[in-house]
Amino acid sequence: MTRRARLDPEIFHLPVEKMRSGYYSDKYFVRAREILLADGYRPRVTLQVFGKTHAFLGGIDEAIAILKLCAIEWKDLDVRALHDGDEIAPWETVLLIDGPYDAYAHLETLYLGVLARRTRVGTNTRRVVEAAHPKEVMFFPARHDHWLVQTGDGYAAHIAGAIGVSTDAQASWWGSEGIGTVPHALIAAYGGDTVLATRKFAEHMGANVRLVTLVDFENDCVRTSLEVAAALGERLFGVRIDTSEMLVDKSVIPQMGRFRPTGVCPQLVENVRRALDGGGFGHVKLIVSGGFTVEKIREFERHGVPVDVYGVGSSLFQGRFDFTADVVKPTAKVGREYRPNPKLERVV
Repeated sequence: MTRRARLDPEIFHLPVEKMRSGYYSDKYFVRAREILLADGYRPRVTLQVFGKTHAFLGGIDEAIAILKLCAIEWKDLDVRALHDGDEIAPWETVLLIDGPYDAYAHLETLYLGVLARRTRVGTNTRRVVEAAHPKEVMFFPARHDHWLVQTGDGYAAHIAGAIGVSTDAQASWWGSEGIGTVPHALIAAYGGDTVLATRKFAEHMGANVRLVTLVDFENDCVRTSLEVAAALGERLFGVRIDTSEMLVDKSVIPQMGRFRPTGVCPQLVENVRRALDGGGFGHVKLIVSGGFTVEKIREFERHGVPVDVYGVGSSLFQGRFDFTADVVKPTAKVGREYRPNPKLERVV
């Protein structure tokens, strides 16, 4: 069987000495290790890690890196694991560690936290990607959480099928870079003139950078989209609709009736698409963002709303995908017996 590649542990830039010292670990694990060392007792134990929810695994290469770099002696351990992106069932073993317990007892908090975080982001992203298929999904949640989580979250989203991320940090683990649009702030800096701001973007950014501009600054997406498309021509890749949930776009007001008219509603997207096609700008893609969840994307797709790309942010952090680690050999807690998983691959 061909081994699937894993990320190099060095890519994670772990604070190895602090991790080894137990600085980030629950104190009871640190003290358990101290007791074993003080007692001169080195039991060889097998520990299995599992989740309790159907999910798409994330953070496993990062967890392995923690074990490789922060265990007292990596060579003393036998580690077997699934891969990032693998679909996992409730109670399925995703990581198996065997070795002297004092060599890795202090690391449990770390690898469980990594698995929980990355699996949450990756699973939520995969569900969004599946709901949007065959449309593309852009990963836009950087502003909704601490900057330190960006690198691993971006990689989890990439593995889950997102076509782009918004920061260079999020793209760093696979050697890419962030993507983005002409933002509201730049439009505001140019006096609220979306066309001017978009021209300046085109002037100063290379032709290799996709030109996508926000068109909701004046709450008139149809007019702004047409103006930008006429000014930029083939250079314009797409327009992004990001209308606030508190507003009704000008083009929608005359059509209000038996649908929710606020924010990025289906009627608004259809209005923009119809206007662009009618103006001879069929090449311009429609990117939508602002409050998109799996449910909202499914609703759009069910009704054939002409979206090309979905931008998704804060909803990708929802839910709980906790992991548990149990010692299963030489003895196991009642109800937590050893569950072998033939899909595990030995880590070298």
